[in-house]
Parts: sequence; C-alpha cells; structure tokens
Amino acid sequence: MIDFEKFTLDNGLRVLIHRDKNTPIVSVNTLYKVGARDESPEKTGFAHLFEHLMFSGSKNVPDFDMPIQKAGGQNNAFTNNDFTNYYITLPKENIETAFWLESDRMLDLGFSENGLEVQRKVVIEEFGQRYLNQPYGELWLELRPMAYKVHPYQWATIGKSVKHIEDATMEDVKTFYQDYYSPSNAILTISGDVEVDHVLDRIAHWYGDIPPSKRPVLNLDQEPITIEAETKTLERDVAQNALHLAWIMCERSHPDYFKFDLLSDILGNGKSSRLHRNLVTESRLFTQLSAYITGSIDRGLIVISGMLSEGVDHDLGRAKIMSIIKDLASQPPSEREVEKVKNKVLSQKAIAETGSLYKAMNLSYFEMLGDANDANHFQDEYLKVRGFEIQNVAGQLLTRGVKELRYKKNDQ
Repeated sequence: MIDFEKFTLDNGLRVLIHRDKNTPIVSVNTLYKVGARDESPEKTGFAHLFEHLMFSGSKNVPDFDMPIQKAGGQNNAFTNNDFTNYYITLPKENIETAFWLESDRMLDLGFSENGLEVQRKVVIEEFGQRYLNQPYGELWLELRPMAYKVHPYQWATIGKSVKHIEDATMEDVKTFYQDYYSPSNAILTISGDVEVDHVLDRIAHWYGDIPPSKRPVLNLDQEPITIEAETKTLERDVAQNALHLAWIMCERSHPDYFKFDLLSDILGNGKSSRLHRNLVTESRLFTQLSAYITGSIDRGLIVISGMLSEGVDHDLGRAKIMSIIKDLASQPPSEREVEKVKNKVLSQKAIAETGSLYKAMNLSYFEMLGDANDANHFQDEYLKVRGFEIQNVAGQLLTRGVKELRYKKNDQ
C-alpha cells in the first residue's frame, strides 16, 4: 500500500507526496503528459528529442548534471508514445537541489542553436545505431505503421523518419516546449523520508510562480479494429529468421486490458508458457518465443515475437502459433494456470514496490491515467479475471486482422 497526499498548485501542477521512512534516498519524479502520440505526423520524434534537450541546461543552470552529482544524486529520463518521465534520486538532505533544477528547466529551458545541434546529432546517431544499423532494429519502424493506419501510435518514439529531426527548427522546438512543458501539464511526485508540509512549502517556493500553458487539444480517434490481415517480409543480414505477429487490443481503461495482459502471460511469459513449452522446448520450431502487450493508453497491441530454428519456414511457425491460440480460444485455461500468471503479476508488483523510485513513478503514472490511488488497487482487476474471460479474448484474436512482420536471412 502506497500512502500519499495530493495537492494542486494554482498554476495546475499536481503534487503527490509519499512518506517512506525506510530509506534515506528521496526520489523526485516529474511526468509530463506528452509523448509521440502528441506529435504532428509531419514533425515526429520531438518528444524524444526533448528528452535530450532537457538535459542541455536551462538559462540559469547551464550544466544540469554537475549539481546533481555534487549532491550525491543520479538522474535520467525516458520517453514513450504516451508520456515523458524525468527522475532524480538523491539523499533527502539535498532534495532542494532537485527542486531547483527541475523547476528551472520547467520555467526557462536554455535554448541555443549549438545546444539544438548537439542534441540533434545525438538523436540522429541513436536513430542509426538502434534502429537502422541494428539487426532486427527496424521492427517497430515497420510493425507500427502496419498495425496503425489512423492513430499516431503508427510511429515509434524515435520518429517516422530521421529527416524530421534533421529539419527541426528552433521555432519548432520552442513551440513544442511552450505547449507541453509547463506545470499545468506535469505531475510531480516525491517519495522518501520527508516531512510533507516542509516539502510542499519548498515546492510552492520553487514552482509556484511558473506560469501554466494551454495544452493543445487532440481529438484522436481510436484505431479501428478490422479483419484485414497484412504480411510483410524484410530480407536482411540477420542470424536467424524471425516472426512477429501483432493484433490491436483494447485501450488501457477498458476492463479487457487485464484479460489481454494475462492472456499474453499464459501464451508467452516464461519457460512454462504455452508457446515456449510447445514450440521451443518440445518441438524446437523456435529458439525464442514470447508474448506481451504494449501497455498503451489508447488501443495497444498484443504481440508474439519469435526466432525460428534453422530450416523452419515462416508459414509453419505462424500456423503452429495460431493453433495454440485456437486451443486456448476453444477451452479456458485451468484454474492453476490462471493462478500462476496472477501470482507472477502480484510478485512483480511487490518486489518493485520496495524502491522509492518505482513508487514515485507508479503514483505519477496512475495520476496521469486519472487517479493515483489506483496504484494501490490495479492488482484487484487482475485477481477478478476468470479463465473463461481469458478464453474470450483469445477468441477475439482469431476474428481480428493479424499484422505479420517476417525477417528473412538474405542468403535464403
């Protein structure tokens, strides 16, 4: 159970404070409600670019990392399609250093042509190293536009094309910053051995005068669920043939979300899962095989990814995977099988909650979804799922168009 108190400053900044007396380390987490889904189709990759720009210094603090290192802390960030998250961990005595730095870059990021060029080159290099020049690196650049024809989930956080980052102007990035990097679009969460009243006072001191912004209104349509299947083959210099299958599933707020998550665990989470047991351990058609969901706020994906054994063709691999899904759709999993995947979810949550940073991130995430208190209750939704409900969502996969991406060794 994560106990916390919630406040909202006059400028719209939502503040969550969790007092944890068991650790001398304090986590300061800042979540901005902006991800790749908020970008223009003609200017993608900006949310990820800003993850880098935010570390290039503000007008008052040109070197962001040095004060944190002197305070005995660490910091980092990540971006996805739905939000961008920045965090600092440091000794509780130095928490004000984190407030000073985070509030200053929220108030007035230090834009410069040189800073933009430096971070632009970093992102372009990352685009090449992680996506274009990496074996199987194009997976999400190719699979997302196959799965999404309407929704902006059709591009990865790195962007549609490196050209969008190459062409980004100073005016472009300043507009993006003004639209999304403000207290009214942020959630600040503190987790550690802190006095609530004192921390709230210092937050009001550092953040209270930062003006809010008017976030652009997006009227995004959910991706339609269709029966059209699509297959694409990439011939590449890779070690093994690979197969990726993806289906559109429900949005994060839908009751079926938890059923799809448990379905993915039964199918392909761990060596005792159906896919691994049948197609890796027993028949050895695959050397690796897993199933997972993307966890998106809007309609996400349930994905099955595997590496085919030598001599096994894609058609056979796909047929065997579909056969296992059909088996699950025709007969519900046993109570023992359902209980096992539920316990795995609960144990992972219990382990993760031992750290102040996880708790800060978790509170921020659920507050973004609508209510931070759901961080304490979402596991109840998993516990309520019955075997026949997992069977029902498995059946849904059979009626929806699967998007199939094949990697083929170019010597075949």
